[in-house]
Amino acid sequence: MMTKFEPSIATVCLSGDLGEKLKAIQKAGFTDIEIFEQDFIGFDMNPAQTKQMIANHGLEVKLFQPFRDFEGLPEGELRQRAFSRAKYKFETMNQLGCELLLICSSVHPQALGGIDRCADDFAALGEMAKSFGVKVGYEALAWGKYVSDHRDAWEIVRRAGHDNVGLILDSYHTLIRDIDCDNIRSIPGDKIFFVQLADAPAIPMDYLYLSRHFRNMPGEGDLDIDGFMDAVFATGYEGPISLEIFNDQFRRSDTSLVAKDGYRSLTYLKDQMYARNIGVRDICLPAPLVVEDIAYIECDVSEAHLTYFQTFFELIGFVPEANHKTKQVVRLKQAGINLLLHSRLDLEGDLLGKQSRLTVSELALQTPNAAQALVRARALGAEEIEFQTKSGEAIFPAIKGVNKSIIRFVDDSLTFWEDDFDVCSDVGESGSGYQNVSLTSIDHIAQTMDYDAMLSWTLFYTTIFDMEKSSFVDVVDPDGIIKSQVVKAPNNALCLTLNSSDARNTHASRFLDDNHGAVQHIAFATTDIHGLARRLIKAGFPVLTQTENYYDDVKAKFGLDSQFCDRLRENNILYDEDENGRFLHFYCHLEGTELFFEFVERCAQYTGFGAANAPYRLSAQRRKYKS
Repeated sequence: MMTKFEPSIATVCLSGDLGEKLKAIQKAGFTDIEIFEQDFIGFDMNPAQTKQMIANHGLEVKLFQPFRDFEGLPEGELRQRAFSRAKYKFETMNQLGCELLLICSSVHPQALGGIDRCADDFAALGEMAKSFGVKVGYEALAWGKYVSDHRDAWEIVRRAGHDNVGLILDSYHTLIRDIDCDNIRSIPGDKIFFVQLADAPAIPMDYLYLSRHFRNMPGEGDLDIDGFMDAVFATGYEGPISLEIFNDQFRRSDTSLVAKDGYRSLTYLKDQMYARNIGVRDICLPAPLVVEDIAYIECDVSEAHLTYFQTFFELIGFVPEANHKTKQVVRLKQAGINLLLHSRLDLEGDLLGKQSRLTVSELALQTPNAAQALVRARALGAEEIEFQTKSGEAIFPAIKGVNKSIIRFVDDSLTFWEDDFDVCSDVGESGSGYQNVSLTSIDHIAQTMDYDAMLSWTLFYTTIFDMEKSSFVDVVDPDGIIKSQVVKAPNNALCLTLNSSDARNTHASRFLDDNHGAVQHIAFATTDIHGLARRLIKAGFPVLTQTENYYDDVKAKFGLDSQFCDRLRENNILYDEDENGRFLHFYCHLEGTELFFEFVERCAQYTGFGAANAPYRLSAQRRKYKS
C-alpha cells in the first residue's frame, strides 16, 4: 500500500499578506493550502475574487480555519449563535471553493463537559454542513477546556456518527502532551479528514504560549514527528499533510525562505516515512547524502597578502602540493587535508577587517556519488550553481551554501587533482621545515549565519545530508547571547557548529556585518598541541591569550597538577574534561581577517567542543577586537 501524501501549508506559517503568501507557497512547490481566517478577513478581496486569485496560483484550498468555541455550549442564545456563526462560515467556504472547516475544542468559559452533549452538537452541525456540501473536522487543542486529547475528540466524532463530521489530527497537540501515538492506528483512515504537522522544542512552557510562538518545521524541533506519522500511515489516511506553524521568527522572516523550508521538511518526511513503512524511498529522492570526507576547503586570499597566509599554513604543516593550470590557486596538503588558496586582486582589505583578506569560499565534500548527491539536494530545494569551465577542466556539481558560499560534491570518478593541477616541482621540500606538525584532520568547521536563518540551515543539513543535530545551546558573549547547534555525520567525517545571534554587537554579529562569508573558524585536530602552540607563538602569529583568572579557576575546578597547568598558561591552551576524556584547544587569529583557527587535541573519548570555554574565548576575542 502506497498511502497518498499531499503536502499542504497553512497561510499562518508565513509573513506578508495573503497575496504575498500565495506567491511564495506556489514557488516553493505546494499545490494545497489551508487558509487562516485572519489572512482572508484582513485581505482586500471578496471571497469570489480570492478564490480566483488562489486558482491563478495553481493552488487549492483544502481547509478553512479556525472555528472556535462551538461544542458543549448551554442551550439558548450562546448555542444558537454558534450555529449561526457556522452557517456564515459555510457560506464563505462555498464562495472560496473550500470543503472543510476546522473546529478546535472549546475553551469558552460557559462551555459544558460531556461527550454525548458534544457529539449531539456535532451531529446537528453535520446536517447543516451537508446542506452546504461541506464537512467539518474536530481537533483537540492541548489546552482545551474539556477536550485536550485526540482520543476524546475521536470518541465525540464516533458518537456523532455523521458522514460530514470527522477528526483532525495535529502532531503538536498530541505530542506536546506526551500522548501515545499508537492509539491513532485504530482510527479508520476515512474518518481522519485532515492532518496538521508542527514540531516544537522540548522546553517546559505553557502549551498555548509555546504553540503560539515557538512551533517549527518537522525536523527542527524535538517532538517525535516520525512516530506520529507512522501511526497516521497505518490508518490508510490519504488526505493532505499540512504544516501549521505559529512562530514569531517565521513571521518576520523571508516569506519565500520559510515556504521553501516547509516544502523541504515535508518532502524529507515523506521520503523517510516511505522508507520506514514500505521499504522504499520516494521515487524522486535518492538516499540521504553520505559524507565520506572533506575533499578540500577553498579560501579566497588577497594577492598582496598571499605570502603572509601561506607562511602561516606552512608553519602548521601544510606543504605546497600543486598549482592550478588556469587560475591563481595553490593546493596545500597535509595528512589528507587539502586547502586551496585562491589569489584575488579584489581582496585588499585593511586591518579594520571591513574587507577580509582571507575568507572561505568553497567546501567540497567527498561522497559515493556526486551526481546522485545533486539530485537529492535539488529535490530538497537546494539551489544548483553552474560554472563556466575551460577545456580540460573537471566539472563537478555545486550548490549554494550559507551566505552565498559554495558546496561542491566530489566522488572517485572525478580526477580534478590530475586534470586541473600541475604538481609543484619542489613538492615535499617546503622551505618552512615544519611540514611534520601532526595535524590529523579537520575536527570541525564553524559557520555563522543570520539569526532568523539558523533553523533553515539546520534543516538544510539534516535533510540533504546524513547528519544529526544536537540540542541548541546558548553561548554567553560579553555583548549578548550566541545560539549554537552542532550538526554532524555519524562517521564524524563532517562536523559543523552553526552559530547565530540577534544581539547586535556579539562576535557572531560583527562577523556577518563585515561580510566575511559563512565559515568563521576552522578547527584542526593535532596530536602535539603544546608543540604547535609554541611554534606559532615563536613565529609571532597572534595566538589568543587567556587571563590568569582562567588558569587559576581551571586548576581548582579540575584539580590539575601545577606543572601541567603552568604549561597550559604558557601556551595559552584552554582545558576541559568530562567522564570520557580531556580536551585541550587554543585559537589563532591572523591579521586582516575575521576567519580564525582553532587547534584541538582530544584525549580518550571526549566528544564535545569545549563549550564551557566559549565565553572565555569570546571575552578574549572582544579584548582583541577592542584593542
